[in-house]
Amino acid sequence: MKQLLNQRKPNKEIKSKNTKFLGLDLNFPVFFISSSLTILFSVLVLIFPETSNMILSDTRNFTLSWFDTFFSVSMTAFTFIVLLLIISPFGKIKLGDKDSLPEFGFFSWLCMLFAAGVGIGMTFYGAAEPLSYYTGVFGTPLNVTPQSDEAYRLAFSATIFHWGISAWSVYAIIGLSLAFFCYNWKLPLTIRSIFYPLLGDKTWGWQGDLIDIIAVLATLFGLATSLGLGAQQATSGLFYLFSLPNNVLSQSLVIVFITFVAIFSVYRGLDKGVRILSNVNIGLALVLMLSVVIAGPTIQILLSYGKNFVFYFEDIFSLSSWNRSDDLQWYHDWTIFYWAWWISWSPFVGMFIARISKGRTIREFLTVVMFAPLIFCLVWFTSFGETAIWQFQQGVGNLSKPVEEISLILFYMLDNFLLPTFFSLFALFMLVLFFVTSSDSGSLVIDTITSGGKNNSPKVQRVIWAAIQGLLASVLLFGGGPYALLALQSGVISMALPFTFVLIMAVFSLFYGIFIEMNYFKNEA
Repeated sequence: MKQLLNQRKPNKEIKSKNTKFLGLDLNFPVFFISSSLTILFSVLVLIFPETSNMILSDTRNFTLSWFDTFFSVSMTAFTFIVLLLIISPFGKIKLGDKDSLPEFGFFSWLCMLFAAGVGIGMTFYGAAEPLSYYTGVFGTPLNVTPQSDEAYRLAFSATIFHWGISAWSVYAIIGLSLAFFCYNWKLPLTIRSIFYPLLGDKTWGWQGDLIDIIAVLATLFGLATSLGLGAQQATSGLFYLFSLPNNVLSQSLVIVFITFVAIFSVYRGLDKGVRILSNVNIGLALVLMLSVVIAGPTIQILLSYGKNFVFYFEDIFSLSSWNRSDDLQWYHDWTIFYWAWWISWSPFVGMFIARISKGRTIREFLTVVMFAPLIFCLVWFTSFGETAIWQFQQGVGNLSKPVEEISLILFYMLDNFLLPTFFSLFALFMLVLFFVTSSDSGSLVIDTITSGGKNNSPKVQRVIWAAIQGLLASVLLFGGGPYALLALQSGVISMALPFTFVLIMAVFSLFYGIFIEMNYFKNEA
């Protein structure tokens, strides 16, 4: 036991292996290998777009065919593990020293959680996902009859299932693990630190480098998917409002513009840049959502909040099943894609919420990270989804028939409001801000990993990663061509698979570390 307790005090001389050159301060193997692989991938896609698209598609199909059950079982297990931690005696442990206080107010903390974890995706899918499930344009959950009572029910329970506690359980595990080992064990804020109880001093060797490289690549592809979706919706909005071209070139130009804005925000840092943008984002999102509730079928929406909450918990077990022969295509295209997307996002969101959560207890951290976003997602998707489905049922405007171009559904819905141009421009502006927040937050997180956990590394490194993110998103859109969304999905699903194994190891290491922590203080008493 004494040997275990001493593991709380790793050799600090071994931890730092950064290289300083040309004004940079970074972990050279992690930075060089991850950036080189990403740039090489981007160049090959640009040179051989058709071949690259075929390889991405084949990789996606192989992963879905052989590992769909693995993704589902893993996500279910992660959810139960987090719930277990909340009710366990471990929940009273504080993230940091006993006298540590939170660095951010509760509202700012919540805003940064939401903006980092849900921004672009919730704007993109807010109206589109429930409406698509209801109309059956891409199939229906559990293969129910489109436009039936069952389809209406599952339109919301399946959407909230994808965005609720299952998604946030992954973020919670990575975020808690990082915060615990950083603030309680005084290890660097980087993914490899989670594995110190299992690897010991090997954490600072090639084994740790490999873990961080996988985390960086998974994060890049997860962010690229979000940025690609955001670019698609932004150009769709510009096309709908101003008849501007809606093609890959336009989407790439949007990404370039957002990247430059994100670089400016990155230079201002976490407190001045990301915190301000996050607060503004959530404020705008609440204004838009309230406007939708007022302009839509208000009474129906208000009554549906509680009803959809019940639907979610009644259907969660059937939707969690991995025996899906009846709706296999829908299951792969939606549920498994979402699980892969959240897993790829988990290093980014997890590290970001770890950075802003010092001074919270494990129970407070997990409860808020799991259930506050669930409530927000429930209200958001109910507000937008009920309005879109109501317009479809009433035969209103462009939503009077099933819509396959899901990036336009939000603008079609807003077009039926009073002042449609104003609301569409408002939504477009909000989307751009969410876009920027995801990009600059991602740059901060990836730079932290590749600089050995340093929070004060040279800002030029964050600029490099912001540029690489934009490059990867543009390349995936270009390589996918007319199947750009499929290319984005293929990239994120392929990279999520190896990181899922990292997540499973992280769970064991976290429990091992908490066990050591509890015994450490018991022996000190």
